[in-house]
Amino acid sequence: MTNTNVVTAPPRSGMKRALPALGLFFLSPLVAEFLLGNIPISGLFALFALAPLYGGGAVLIREVARRRGWGYPSILILALAYGVIEEGITTQSLFNPNYAHLRLLDPGHISFLGMGAPWTVMVLGLHTLWSITVPIVVMESLSSRPREPWLGKIGFSVYGVLFVLGVVATTAFGYAKDPFRASPGQNIGAAVAVVVLIALAAWVGRRTPRRTTGNVPSPWIVGIAGLVLSSGWMLVNDELKNGWLCAGVSIVIDVLAIVLFVTWSRRTTWTRMHTLAAAGGAMLTYAWHAFPESPVFGASMTVDLIGNTVFALLAVAVLISATIRCDKFSRS
Repeated sequence: MTNTNVVTAPPRSGMKRALPALGLFFLSPLVAEFLLGNIPISGLFALFALAPLYGGGAVLIREVARRRGWGYPSILILALAYGVIEEGITTQSLFNPNYAHLRLLDPGHISFLGMGAPWTVMVLGLHTLWSITVPIVVMESLSSRPREPWLGKIGFSVYGVLFVLGVVATTAFGYAKDPFRASPGQNIGAAVAVVVLIALAAWVGRRTPRRTTGNVPSPWIVGIAGLVLSSGWMLVNDELKNGWLCAGVSIVIDVLAIVLFVTWSRRTTWTRMHTLAAAGGAMLTYAWHAFPESPVFGASMTVDLIGNTVFALLAVAVLISATIRCDKFSRS
Protein backbone atom coordinates (compact mmCIF):
# COMPACT_ATOMS: atom_id res chain seq x y z
CA MET A 1 0.00 0.00 0.00
CA THR A 2 1.33 3.42 -0.89
CA ASN A 3 2.05 5.72 2.06
CA THR A 4 -0.21 8.71 1.57
CA ASN A 5 1.67 10.61 4.27
CA VAL A 6 4.84 10.95 2.21
CA VAL A 7 5.91 14.58 1.89
CA THR A 8 7.88 15.53 -1.17
CA ALA A 9 11.10 17.52 -0.90
CA PRO A 10 10.60 21.26 -0.70
CA PRO A 11 11.06 23.36 -3.80
CA ARG A 12 14.11 25.58 -4.04
CA SER A 13 13.47 28.67 -1.97
CA GLY A 14 16.92 29.90 -1.00
CA MET A 15 18.84 29.52 2.22
CA LYS A 16 16.06 30.83 4.47
CA ARG A 17 14.12 27.59 4.43
CA ALA A 18 17.25 25.61 5.30
CA LEU A 19 18.13 27.76 8.34
CA PRO A 20 16.20 25.57 10.83
CA ALA A 21 18.29 22.59 9.70
CA LEU A 22 21.47 24.57 10.34
CA GLY A 23 20.11 25.55 13.74
CA LEU A 24 19.40 21.91 14.57
CA PHE A 25 22.89 20.97 13.35
CA PHE A 26 24.42 23.04 16.17
CA LEU A 27 21.64 22.77 18.77
CA SER A 28 21.97 19.00 19.01
CA PRO A 29 25.62 18.95 20.22
CA LEU A 30 25.00 22.02 22.38
CA VAL A 31 22.29 20.17 24.28
CA ALA A 32 24.01 16.77 24.22
CA GLU A 33 27.38 17.84 25.61
CA PHE A 34 27.43 21.47 26.77
CA LEU A 35 24.02 21.86 28.42
CA LEU A 36 24.59 18.50 30.10
CA GLY A 37 27.84 19.81 31.57
CA ASN A 38 30.13 17.26 29.95
CA ILE A 39 32.18 19.95 28.21
CA PRO A 40 32.87 23.35 29.83
CA ILE A 41 32.41 26.65 28.05
CA SER A 42 36.19 26.87 27.61
CA GLY A 43 35.88 23.89 25.24
CA LEU A 44 33.25 25.53 23.04
CA PHE A 45 35.53 25.06 20.02
CA ALA A 46 34.67 21.34 20.23
CA LEU A 47 31.17 22.23 19.00
CA PHE A 48 32.42 22.24 15.41
CA ALA A 49 33.98 18.80 15.82
CA LEU A 50 30.85 17.36 17.44
CA ALA A 51 28.27 18.91 15.10
CA PRO A 52 28.79 16.54 12.12
CA LEU A 53 28.06 13.50 14.31
CA TYR A 54 25.32 14.81 16.60
CA GLY A 55 23.87 17.52 14.39
CA GLY A 56 24.23 15.54 11.18
CA GLY A 57 22.40 12.62 12.74
CA ALA A 58 19.62 14.84 14.12
CA VAL A 59 19.06 16.61 10.79
CA LEU A 60 19.00 13.34 8.82
CA ILE A 61 16.57 11.71 11.25
CA ARG A 62 14.29 14.73 11.17
CA GLU A 63 14.36 15.04 7.38
CA VAL A 64 13.76 11.33 6.74
CA ALA A 65 10.83 11.31 9.17
CA ARG A 66 9.21 14.43 7.74
CA ARG A 67 9.73 13.39 4.12
CA ARG A 68 7.97 10.13 4.88
CA GLY A 69 5.23 11.76 6.94
CA TRP A 70 6.29 10.02 10.15
CA GLY A 71 5.62 11.43 13.62
CA TYR A 72 7.58 11.70 16.84
CA PRO A 73 7.30 7.99 17.76
CA SER A 74 9.35 7.17 14.65
CA ILE A 75 11.78 9.97 15.44
CA LEU A 76 12.31 8.53 18.93
CA ILE A 77 13.00 5.07 17.50
CA LEU A 78 15.42 6.48 14.92
CA ALA A 79 17.09 8.44 17.73
CA LEU A 80 17.59 5.16 19.59
CA ALA A 81 19.17 3.71 16.43
CA TYR A 82 21.49 6.72 16.39
CA GLY A 83 22.48 5.96 19.98
CA VAL A 84 23.37 2.40 19.02
CA ILE A 85 25.50 3.68 16.13
CA GLU A 86 27.39 6.14 18.31
CA GLU A 87 27.88 4.03 21.42
CA GLY A 88 27.91 0.55 19.88
CA ILE A 89 29.89 1.12 16.69
CA THR A 90 31.61 4.52 16.84
CA THR A 91 32.80 4.93 20.45
CA GLN A 92 32.09 1.28 21.38
CA SER A 93 31.31 2.35 24.96
CA LEU A 94 28.56 -0.30 25.10
CA PHE A 95 31.25 -3.01 24.92
CA ASN A 96 34.49 -1.42 26.16
CA PRO A 97 34.98 -2.58 29.79
CA ASN A 98 37.28 0.34 30.59
CA TYR A 99 35.90 3.10 28.37
CA ALA A 100 37.45 6.44 29.40
CA HIS A 101 39.05 4.48 32.30
CA LEU A 102 35.73 4.53 34.15
CA ARG A 103 34.80 0.80 34.31
CA LEU A 104 31.25 1.65 33.23
CA LEU A 105 30.29 -1.95 32.43
CA ASP A 106 31.11 -3.45 35.83
CA PRO A 107 27.75 -2.64 37.50
CA GLY A 108 25.02 -4.97 36.24
CA HIS A 109 27.46 -6.72 33.90
CA ILE A 110 25.93 -9.04 31.28
CA SER A 111 28.80 -11.42 30.61
CA PHE A 112 27.53 -13.17 27.47
CA LEU A 113 26.94 -9.81 25.78
CA GLY A 114 29.93 -8.03 27.24
CA MET A 115 27.71 -5.11 28.27
CA GLY A 116 26.57 -3.34 31.44
CA ALA A 117 22.83 -3.07 31.99
CA PRO A 118 22.67 0.36 33.70
CA TRP A 119 25.20 1.98 31.34
CA THR A 120 23.38 0.65 28.27
CA VAL A 121 20.01 1.93 29.49
CA MET A 122 21.45 5.28 30.50
CA VAL A 123 23.61 6.15 27.50
CA LEU A 124 21.03 5.04 24.93
CA GLY A 125 18.35 6.97 26.82
CA LEU A 126 20.51 10.11 26.81
CA HIS A 127 20.95 9.98 23.05
CA THR A 128 17.35 9.02 22.30
CA LEU A 129 15.77 11.86 24.23
CA TRP A 130 18.30 14.64 24.69
CA SER A 131 20.83 14.33 21.87
CA ILE A 132 18.26 13.96 19.10
CA THR A 133 14.55 14.25 19.98
CA VAL A 134 14.56 17.28 22.26
CA PRO A 135 16.58 19.45 19.82
CA ILE A 136 14.28 18.40 16.97
CA VAL A 137 11.14 19.35 18.93
CA VAL A 138 12.60 22.69 20.00
CA MET A 139 13.81 23.62 16.53
CA GLU A 140 10.50 22.59 14.94
CA SER A 141 8.70 24.76 17.48
CA LEU A 142 10.78 27.70 16.29
CA SER A 143 9.89 26.96 12.66
CA SER A 144 6.87 28.09 10.68
CA ARG A 145 6.99 24.74 8.84
CA PRO A 146 7.40 22.16 11.61
CA ARG A 147 6.15 19.15 9.66
CA GLU A 148 7.62 19.92 6.24
CA PRO A 149 11.09 19.01 4.96
CA TRP A 150 13.61 21.81 5.32
CA LEU A 151 16.12 20.57 2.77
CA GLY A 152 16.22 19.76 -0.91
CA LYS A 153 18.22 16.90 -2.39
CA ILE A 154 21.52 18.76 -2.32
CA GLY A 155 21.11 19.93 1.26
CA PHE A 156 20.08 16.46 2.39
CA SER A 157 23.15 14.99 0.69
CA VAL A 158 25.44 17.55 2.33
CA TYR A 159 24.22 16.69 5.81
CA GLY A 160 24.47 13.00 4.96
CA VAL A 161 28.13 13.44 4.02
CA LEU A 162 28.77 15.47 7.18
CA PHE A 163 27.22 12.72 9.32
CA VAL A 164 29.35 10.02 7.67
CA LEU A 165 32.44 12.17 8.18
CA GLY A 166 31.47 12.65 11.81
CA VAL A 167 31.10 8.90 12.34
CA VAL A 168 34.41 8.14 10.62
CA ALA A 169 36.32 10.90 12.43
CA THR A 170 34.93 9.98 15.85
CA THR A 171 35.67 6.30 15.27
CA ALA A 172 39.23 7.02 14.10
CA PHE A 173 39.83 9.31 17.08
CA GLY A 174 38.63 6.62 19.48
CA TYR A 175 40.72 3.93 17.83
CA ALA A 176 43.82 6.11 18.11
CA LYS A 177 43.31 6.64 21.85
CA ASP A 178 42.09 3.22 22.96
CA PRO A 179 43.28 -0.21 21.73
CA PHE A 180 39.94 -1.86 22.55
CA ARG A 181 38.03 -3.38 19.66
CA ALA A 182 34.55 -4.88 19.93
CA SER A 183 34.24 -8.51 18.85
CA PRO A 184 32.78 -9.39 15.43
CA GLY A 185 29.67 -10.70 17.18
CA GLN A 186 29.20 -7.42 19.06
CA ASN A 187 29.64 -5.39 15.88
CA ILE A 188 27.16 -7.57 14.01
CA GLY A 189 24.71 -7.37 16.91
CA ALA A 190 24.91 -3.57 16.95
CA ALA A 191 24.40 -3.41 13.17
CA VAL A 192 21.41 -5.75 13.35
CA ALA A 193 19.90 -3.65 16.15
CA VAL A 194 20.21 -0.52 14.00
CA VAL A 195 18.53 -2.20 11.02
CA VAL A 196 15.71 -3.56 13.19
CA LEU A 197 15.11 -0.16 14.79
CA ILE A 198 14.99 1.58 11.40
CA ALA A 199 12.48 -1.01 10.17
CA LEU A 200 10.44 -0.53 13.34
CA ALA A 201 10.45 3.24 12.87
CA ALA A 202 9.15 2.78 9.32
CA TRP A 203 6.44 0.38 10.48
CA VAL A 204 5.31 2.72 13.25
CA GLY A 205 5.43 5.68 10.88
CA ARG A 206 3.10 4.01 8.39
CA ARG A 207 0.47 3.32 11.02
CA THR A 208 -2.27 5.89 11.51
CA PRO A 209 -2.40 6.81 15.21
CA ARG A 210 -5.75 6.35 16.91
CA ARG A 211 -7.06 9.67 18.14
CA THR A 212 -9.18 9.66 21.28
CA THR A 213 -11.33 12.16 23.07
CA GLY A 214 -10.61 13.48 26.51
CA ASN A 215 -8.91 16.37 28.20
CA VAL A 216 -5.18 17.01 28.31
CA PRO A 217 -3.49 18.89 31.15
CA SER A 218 -2.25 22.39 30.41
CA PRO A 219 1.19 22.71 28.79
CA TRP A 220 2.53 23.88 32.15
CA ILE A 221 1.48 20.59 33.78
CA VAL A 222 2.88 18.59 30.86
CA GLY A 223 6.17 20.47 31.16
CA ILE A 224 6.37 19.85 34.89
CA ALA A 225 5.66 16.16 34.29
CA GLY A 226 8.49 16.05 31.73
CA LEU A 227 10.83 17.82 34.17
CA VAL A 228 9.97 15.57 37.11
CA LEU A 229 10.17 12.29 35.18
CA SER A 230 13.40 13.16 33.38
CA SER A 231 14.95 14.53 36.60
CA GLY A 232 14.08 11.33 38.43
CA TRP A 233 15.56 9.31 35.58
CA MET A 234 18.81 11.29 35.73
CA LEU A 235 19.08 11.00 39.50
CA VAL A 236 18.61 7.24 39.32
CA ASN A 237 21.31 6.98 36.68
CA ASP A 238 23.73 9.01 38.77
CA GLU A 239 23.98 5.82 40.85
CA LEU A 240 25.29 3.40 38.22
CA LYS A 241 27.06 1.43 40.96
CA ASN A 242 23.68 -0.04 41.99
CA GLY A 243 23.67 -2.06 38.78
CA TRP A 244 20.50 -3.98 38.09
CA LEU A 245 18.41 -1.91 40.49
CA CYS A 246 19.42 1.26 38.64
CA ALA A 247 18.62 -0.28 35.26
CA GLY A 248 15.29 -1.62 36.49
CA VAL A 249 14.11 1.66 38.01
CA SER A 250 15.21 3.54 34.87
CA ILE A 251 13.16 1.23 32.67
CA VAL A 252 10.14 1.63 34.95
CA ILE A 253 10.41 5.42 34.58
CA ASP A 254 10.79 4.98 30.80
CA VAL A 255 7.63 2.88 30.61
CA LEU A 256 5.70 5.29 32.84
CA ALA A 257 6.73 8.25 30.67
CA ILE A 258 5.86 6.43 27.44
CA VAL A 259 2.42 5.40 28.69
CA LEU A 260 1.68 8.86 30.06
CA PHE A 261 2.77 10.90 27.05
CA VAL A 262 1.42 8.49 24.44
CA THR A 263 -1.98 8.54 26.18
CA TRP A 264 -2.01 12.34 26.30
CA SER A 265 -0.65 12.90 22.79
CA ARG A 266 -3.33 10.70 21.18
CA ARG A 267 -6.08 12.96 22.45
CA THR A 268 -7.53 15.50 20.07
CA THR A 269 -6.82 18.33 22.52
CA TRP A 270 -3.05 17.71 22.41
CA THR A 271 -1.25 20.59 20.65
CA ARG A 272 2.21 21.57 19.45
CA MET A 273 2.56 23.57 22.65
CA HIS A 274 2.15 20.40 24.72
CA THR A 275 4.88 18.67 22.71
CA LEU A 276 7.23 21.61 23.26
CA ALA A 277 6.38 21.65 26.97
CA ALA A 278 7.31 17.98 27.37
CA ALA A 279 10.61 18.51 25.55
CA GLY A 280 11.24 21.72 27.45
CA GLY A 281 10.87 19.95 30.79
CA ALA A 282 13.50 17.43 29.72
CA MET A 283 15.78 20.20 28.45
CA LEU A 284 15.61 21.98 31.81
CA THR A 285 16.64 18.73 33.51
CA TYR A 286 19.95 18.88 31.66
CA ALA A 287 20.27 22.55 32.65
CA TRP A 288 20.06 21.95 36.40
CA HIS A 289 21.90 18.63 36.30
CA ALA A 290 24.99 20.30 34.82
CA PHE A 291 25.74 22.17 38.06
CA PRO A 292 26.56 19.14 40.26
CA GLU A 293 28.13 17.39 37.24
CA SER A 294 31.91 17.45 36.78
CA PRO A 295 32.98 18.09 33.17
CA VAL A 296 34.78 15.29 31.36
CA PHE A 297 37.42 17.78 30.23
CA GLY A 298 39.06 19.57 33.09
CA ALA A 299 38.04 23.12 33.95
CA SER A 300 38.28 25.27 37.06
CA MET A 301 35.24 25.45 39.30
CA THR A 302 34.71 29.08 38.31
CA VAL A 303 34.85 28.37 34.57
CA ASP A 304 32.54 25.39 35.00
CA LEU A 305 30.02 27.42 37.00
CA ILE A 306 30.07 30.28 34.49
CA GLY A 307 29.60 27.88 31.59
CA ASN A 308 26.74 26.01 33.25
CA THR A 309 25.01 29.30 34.02
CA VAL A 310 25.44 30.61 30.48
CA PHE A 311 24.14 27.43 28.86
CA ALA A 312 21.22 27.18 31.30
CA LEU A 313 20.19 30.77 30.57
CA LEU A 314 20.52 30.13 26.83
CA ALA A 315 18.30 27.05 27.19
CA VAL A 316 15.65 29.11 28.99
CA ALA A 317 15.88 31.85 26.35
CA VAL A 318 15.52 29.33 23.52
CA LEU A 319 12.50 27.73 25.19
CA ILE A 320 10.84 31.10 25.73
CA SER A 321 11.44 32.03 22.11
CA ALA A 322 10.14 28.64 20.94
CA THR A 323 7.03 29.05 23.09
CA ILE A 324 6.29 32.49 21.63
CA ARG A 325 6.86 31.28 18.06
CA CYS A 326 4.87 28.10 18.58
CA ASP A 327 1.94 30.05 20.00
CA LYS A 328 2.12 32.54 17.12
CA PHE A 329 2.09 29.86 14.41
CA SER A 330 -0.60 27.87 16.21
CA ARG A 331 -2.92 30.91 16.13
CA SER A 332 -2.19 31.82 12.50
